[in-house]
Amino acid sequence: MKNLNLFVYIFVLFGLYTCKEKPQEKKLVKGIYKGWLEVQDNQKLPFNFEVISDNKLNIYNADEVIEVTDIVYKNDSVYIKTPVFQDYITAKVEVNNNLVGYYKNDELKRSVPFKAHYNIKNRFENNSKSNIDISGVWETIFSPNSKTGRYVAKGIFKQTRDKVVGTFRTTTGDYRFLEGIVKGDSLKLSTFDGAHAFLFNAKVTDSTMAGIFYSGNHWKEPFIAKLNTEYELPDPNKLTFLNDDYEKFEFKFPNHNGRLISLEDKQFKNKVVIVQLMGTWCPNCLDESKYYKTYLEKHSNKELAFVALAFEYAKTKERAFENINRLQKHLGIDYPILLAQYGTTNKVKAQEKLPMLNHVLSYPTTIFIDKKGEIRKIHTGFNGPATGYKYEEFKKEFEFFVNGLLNE
Repeated sequence: MKNLNLFVYIFVLFGLYTCKEKPQEKKLVKGIYKGWLEVQDNQKLPFNFEVISDNKLNIYNADEVIEVTDIVYKNDSVYIKTPVFQDYITAKVEVNNNLVGYYKNDELKRSVPFKAHYNIKNRFENNSKSNIDISGVWETIFSPNSKTGRYVAKGIFKQTRDKVVGTFRTTTGDYRFLEGIVKGDSLKLSTFDGAHAFLFNAKVTDSTMAGIFYSGNHWKEPFIAKLNTEYELPDPNKLTFLNDDYEKFEFKFPNHNGRLISLEDKQFKNKVVIVQLMGTWCPNCLDESKYYKTYLEKHSNKELAFVALAFEYAKTKERAFENINRLQKHLGIDYPILLAQYGTTNKVKAQEKLPMLNHVLSYPTTIFIDKKGEIRKIHTGFNGPATGYKYEEFKKEFEFFVNGLLNE
């Protein structure tokens, strides 16, 4: 009986010990990975990243390098969150260093299956050559058969052998740094920046293109394009304007302390004011904010002020300001970012907040106000670094126009 009691005692102690023991923590292994997301139609959206250390990795899209340092390990899983954005990857680290999990956005209730294989460099596999070269400018229409969803774009691509880089510009922004291949008569392009995951599949010739655009696993639409060297998008300075019933642009929105800020405040009086309509979830807005921050560092002027109006999909005011504060801290932005809307990024709702505008067509949109408080220009969208020469043109135009306002 004593031996039986001793056995039971030892068994209970062993059970308590093993219950408390945590699963072994597995960490990312240094090296290159090929990741992919499983989108609609059984399509795989690939991207490449490199683990530099167990708490740092780089995501690669053509010339873009996104440094990620927000990496947390819990038990046998890793949580990877890119800078600024609310999306994240959660995955289990397998014995062979591969990853299996999901790309998620809790606010939007989106979840996309994710996998990554260790030590694979090629974004797309290609075992056949192609005589097709898509280098050049492409006049593009997305959702060409839709009366309400149809919109135009400008494809700009450069091909070296079978490798392709470039982007699609639209009236509201660009589709980021795209990278892919031409395989036979098929074009495949993808990008992943932590907030947006894009895949373009198309059948191509040297002068035509027809395919499907996938955004995550929640959206897809057809597109067609034709080679057209002379094609230009509508003038971004003429798409958004002040309605006839209004003389000035006005707003009154809270900052992170709850104080309502308006253009009547002393900080904006008798100054050139740049008003940015944006969202912390928006990659084009992030690119624009980076540029404005750099511009202010090089061109500090007491007669110039910036202010951003954020339109956030976060469900609560508190959560929205957390995202705003995270953006400001990450970029080192000193100018105020006010909360214009939360719970939705719907542009019709946004226009209700700013009824003096004919519409809110794009995040971002920039409004230029002179020292007398009058709107001098409204620029819709943003040509980011992925657009190459158009990005350089935008910077030159911006600096020239702001300098002109300051010298008045």
